Amino acid sequence: MLLQVSGIIKRFGVDPILDGVNLQILERERIGLVGVNGAGKSTLLKIVAGEMSYDGGQIFKSKETTLGYLAQNSGLQSDRNIWEEMMNVFAHLTQAEADLRQMERDIADPAQMEDEKKYADLLERYAKRSDWFKDHGGYEMETRIRSVLHGMGFGEFSPDTPIATLSGGQKTRLALARILLQAPDLLMLDEPTNYLDIATLTWLEDYLRGYSGALLVVSHDRYFLDRLVTTIVEIERHRSKKYTGNYSRYMELKAAEYETQMKQYEKQQGEISKMEDFVQKNIVRASTTKRAQSRRKALDKMERLDKPMGDLKKAHFSFETAVMSGKEVLRVDQLSVAYDEASPLFRNASFDLRRGETVALIGPNGIGKSTMLKCLTGSLRPVTGEIQWGTKVQIGYYDQEQTGLNPSNTVLEELWSAYPGMEEARIRTVLGNFLFSGDDVLKKISSLSGGEKARVSLSKLMLKEANMLILDEPTNHLDLFAKEVLEAALMDYEGTLLFISHDRYFLNKMAERIVELHPGGTEHYLGNYDDYVEKKQELEDIAREAAEARQASSKNSSKSDLSTSTTEKSGAASFEAEKQAKREERNRQRKQEALEQQIAELETKITELEAQMALPEIYQDYMKLQELQQQSEEHKTQLTKAYEEWEELAME
Repeated sequence: MLLQVSGIIKRFGVDPILDGVNLQILERERIGLVGVNGAGKSTLLKIVAGEMSYDGGQIFKSKETTLGYLAQNSGLQSDRNIWEEMMNVFAHLTQAEADLRQMERDIADPAQMEDEKKYADLLERYAKRSDWFKDHGGYEMETRIRSVLHGMGFGEFSPDTPIATLSGGQKTRLALARILLQAPDLLMLDEPTNYLDIATLTWLEDYLRGYSGALLVVSHDRYFLDRLVTTIVEIERHRSKKYTGNYSRYMELKAAEYETQMKQYEKQQGEISKMEDFVQKNIVRASTTKRAQSRRKALDKMERLDKPMGDLKKAHFSFETAVMSGKEVLRVDQLSVAYDEASPLFRNASFDLRRGETVALIGPNGIGKSTMLKCLTGSLRPVTGEIQWGTKVQIGYYDQEQTGLNPSNTVLEELWSAYPGMEEARIRTVLGNFLFSGDDVLKKISSLSGGEKARVSLSKLMLKEANMLILDEPTNHLDLFAKEVLEAALMDYEGTLLFISHDRYFLNKMAERIVELHPGGTEHYLGNYDDYVEKKQELEDIAREAAEARQASSKNSSKSDLSTSTTEKSGAASFEAEKQAKREERNRQRKQEALEQQIAELETKITELEAQMALPEIYQDYMKLQELQQQSEEHKTQLTKAYEEWEELAME
């Protein structure tokens, strides 16, 4: 065990934030910390990192355990350049290297050889120091720095770039790069996926999956959590609860748990209601007073169940359309955008939208995706190209920067100013659907969190009843549950949807087609994000095979002209066979990896079901026990089949 948090209590004034939170972290464990905005996730990380005090409980950590903590949006502040800052992580190794160079000079000095004993001691110290330097990665430190900088998007930056000249997002990415190089035993990251494009996110996931230490991660990126973590710890109502599995598995368990708790709560509420009715009707009757008093005492002593936290999930809204647009919604032809003529962001971008389509616009950070959306909405003019909207198209635009909100307005005034003819009751109902109730509607926009501002913007968008929604990073600032609500609303939307997102879970769930923007134009892919990744991999394989074919052809052409046509045909056939064999081997490896993941998930589910069946309340419930046993048998059958398929692939 690396660290144990036991019964942590934290209050801000009289309000509890954490009340008896427990957490246990083992070596190489991957834990995702989840909960609604304001639940206390970041507070817990700060407490564990020693950056914030706490009011009760204990934290146990061995002296040898090293902790690394990266706060949310914590940009690196330094007077050094990029390379100096990264090398500073290895100051102990650079000092050791300097010691070795000095020892080498001493060893080569004839004067040192005069005293044989001192010279032998010097050689022994050099050997030990050299071994220590090698064992602690001294010869790999520069390679590691280059690898991490490249993965975090600094591959094309000059090493002597001053950190002070970087943007806020770049400083945050560099802070993440530095803490990865430090490689502590326990790495704690608060929203590490902010400011990362999809390529960098994918690299970070792969890096962290192979990380030798333990991970405690706060993230609203569900795809990231699914690929990385094996345990979810949820903070809800100031307390913590542990779930085995990734985020998707946690959602399944949470839904089942919610249904069970709601049934128990409703059953108890029914019993309470009956007992209260009995007391009310019989407390004044002489013949039944004692029984009524007994029921009242029982009510007073009863440990009442809290209503399960399902209100947020039940928050519901929908995007309606006032009129239907024409079938051809949008045509973008040869669009080019530049802030100055010398360096265009992109050129020759073309795509079409038809009524009812859901299309994602993706590309690396800085390529101009948000700029393109601003061109579509008319707030910016392209350098060249044509934008042609169809008939009866009504546009609703969501700006990730929330520039359309007036900071001096209250939440209620913000909607009322946009829809002055609407009744207050209707506006309050809409805001209630977006979780603004009571006095929340009187909060100033300027005082709202990022997530609250996002919900205000979405509520304004909903009331517009547009048949064409253009959304720029709509899931930014939303917590995990709010994202689920937004997705449900957009899935039912009957209009046309064009959106930008780095949220790959959202892309997977929503996108029917993907348009990838790059400097020279656009590429089009049918399907969701996983389909896009698969197609990109297929195209890369084809390109690699073509390069190998060209290389082989070049080698063949350089051989003697005496080679017969029969030999050439044989060589070509041999190359084609080799190419096919490589393709089949890659497919086999992918299938094997997918089966290994399926096997791990099935084993986890079987273990959890067996643990449930061992509970006294389940063991005594024959119907429930039979249901769980049936599920367990089904999973075991699937597991046996998966093992057989894996063994067949392994023997090929």
